[in-house]
Amino acid sequence: MKKMNILGIGAHPDDIEFGCSGTLIKYAQTGHNVFLLVMTQGDQGGVSEIRAKEQMVSKKIIGAKEVFWGGYEDTHLIVEKELITKIENVIYENKPDLIFCHYPEDTHQDHRHLTQAVMSAARNLKNVIFYEGPTTQNFTAGVFVDISGLLEHKIDSLMAHESQVTKTNIEDLSIVEIAKSLANFRGIQGRVKYAEAFQPLRLFINI
Repeated sequence: MKKMNILGIGAHPDDIEFGCSGTLIKYAQTGHNVFLLVMTQGDQGGVSEIRAKEQMVSKKIIGAKEVFWGGYEDTHLIVEKELITKIENVIYENKPDLIFCHYPEDTHQDHRHLTQAVMSAARNLKNVIFYEGPTTQNFTAGVFVDISGLLEHKIDSLMAHESQVTKTNIEDLSIVEIAKSLANFRGIQGRVKYAEAFQPLRLFINI
């Protein structure tokens, strides 16, 4: 089996975990190389030092090789050459076979802008797919990954971001409850118990 390099990209700590950590864990457990690129330390949603430490705990749960930091201030991501170049540098260093990133339609500007930059930075890559999050809009599932045996690991990766678990802006509803409900719903759509769903920008199925 050829080892693949998989790159998960998110605007803030815990974005990747919600959107695709079950899939990343599955890749890591089957021997592939997983890397994370987090563009901010989420300082608008908490203390940046704490959120960075939480991300490193989650990294171990996912089984990622390394976390790359973009160094941007939370809520200040804009589509410009510097942002695109930073993403290109990580792509050049790690040569990913597959990239996961936010879905382009999202009510959070950091998510939207990051994905626009990723689409430019990854313009020459074959496999780029988008994950969904709590602020995603108009998402239609097109690709499914069965995470039936990995849901608890996904939840553990979210729980690693303990400062954020209850910050959903929905009374009495934690991010863990949202993630479980979504995994169940996508699983029903995909005809399994639990799944993560994606929408491809480009996805090659090689025969």
